[in-house]
Amino acid sequence: MKFTDLRGILQYIPHFREKTFVLAVDGVIVTDENFATLLQDVAVMRSLNIRLVLVHGASVQIQALADEQKVTPSNLDGSGVTDAATLQLALTAANRLTHEIIEGLSANDLRAASTNVIIAHPLGIIQGVDHLFTGKVERVDTELLQTLLNQGIIPVIPPLGFDGDGKTYRVNSDAVALAVADALKAIKLIFITAQDGILVQNRLIRQMPVADLESVLALQRNDIAPGQISKALHAVAACKAGVPRVHVINGRVEEGLLAEVFSNEGIGTLIYANDYQQIRRAMKKDIRAIQLLTKKAVEAEELVRRTRAIIEKNLADYFIFEIDKNPVACVALHIYPEQKKGELACLYVSPSHENRGIGKKLIQYVETKAREMGLNELITLSTQAFTYFQSKGGFGEGTPDDLPPGRREKYEQSGRNSKVLVKKLK
Repeated sequence: MKFTDLRGILQYIPHFREKTFVLAVDGVIVTDENFATLLQDVAVMRSLNIRLVLVHGASVQIQALADEQKVTPSNLDGSGVTDAATLQLALTAANRLTHEIIEGLSANDLRAASTNVIIAHPLGIIQGVDHLFTGKVERVDTELLQTLLNQGIIPVIPPLGFDGDGKTYRVNSDAVALAVADALKAIKLIFITAQDGILVQNRLIRQMPVADLESVLALQRNDIAPGQISKALHAVAACKAGVPRVHVINGRVEEGLLAEVFSNEGIGTLIYANDYQQIRRAMKKDIRAIQLLTKKAVEAEELVRRTRAIIEKNLADYFIFEIDKNPVACVALHIYPEQKKGELACLYVSPSHENRGIGKKLIQYVETKAREMGLNELITLSTQAFTYFQSKGGFGEGTPDDLPPGRREKYEQSGRNSKVLVKKLK
């Protein structure tokens, strides 16, 4: 996506304005040369009135500090045992990093504040091992966070928690990000890492429903790279807690944050709750989207050209498959009640979303609708995609005699010589 063209961003603004995003930035990204560009992306998002909270890790910085002092930290990510020496390393590294992030935000004319909003208690003794100064999030001070957000201030949250006695604990930054996203009812939790996303058997997962990722974690955990298991576990927990979208992206990709948030394709992994995709009846505002979607297919003579007037006249027959409220595919179901037949027409999926099963879902949706209407037969005409309908939709080859009289007349007038495909619904 080219961000010199603002149209791609503008379509998302009504959905994102005044909504809360939690950005969880790994410590290694803060030291990367692309971090300054990443903060410019943050400035763009903030200018669109998106409420942002930034949570950061510090593992790389803790290790670097330990190397300087020639000591060995008891753990780096806040999930193992944290002894007193490692806690001091974590305090120094996290505070330095928080200050560096606030400096970067200030350079982009953004107001930010370091916060102590994570109330934690000791993780305690697990399987006989005392985890000492490792903490677990007890609650989040949402009142303070909301006060800052209402004033246009970006809260910057280190991987540290505090108890009622003022004691400090090292807390896993992924767990902090999850707790904050849940407490603020954020609509997005974005893990910004040094990896392209979540890989399973070295293959990047672009989009996956939370139930599928949960299954992968249960049955194929060893197929996920060790450094990505925490992101996967917290992504599942976030979706189940009510966060609709969790993203895992590579923070080293220039304009990657904007590309992930303001395009359907994204650059990394998207884990989504069940409401991510939906098929709905087309509305008048969708007519232009249908024409734009099918334009190339019409030019390639895969689909018949339909004018705006024709689509509007039969608008009740059209359905849209949308992702994040953006149409990416369409289909129509024309009814011939006297013959108890339906015609599946105008099936098209955007090239950017091919090979994801969307076409098959639309065929199944139309078939279900036809059955609900008491139709006995579904027909479709195709010049180039007939093998797709046969293999994916279960259609068999028919003849023009299978068409209702009025449709047969149009078929002969068109001169397209399309194959007629038929599927019995009984």
